[in-house]
Amino acid sequence: MNKDHVQGAINDATGRAKRQVGEWTGSINTQVEGAAQQVKGKTQKAVGDLKDATRDLTDSAKSEFERRKAEHQSKEAVSSHRQ
Repeated sequence: MNKDHVQGAINDATGRAKRQVGEWTGSINTQVEGAAQQVKGKTQKAVGDLKDATRDLTDSAKSEFERRKAEHQSKEAVSSHRQ
């Protein structure tokens, strides 16, 4: 979870509440503002998901690179030891 998830959840919840208040009071303007804030919140959460996925993929690629590098170095050490 990152700041985009948190801020997105806050905007989504605030927008939902604002939209509901607009429905109760009959204020179309408040309903529209609330719906727009909800969309903003959902977008922020999606950006947070994308950032998390990118970070996870990068970490995985780095780990795999280090594993293969160590494997290669180990094979070279065995090969040079045999000579």
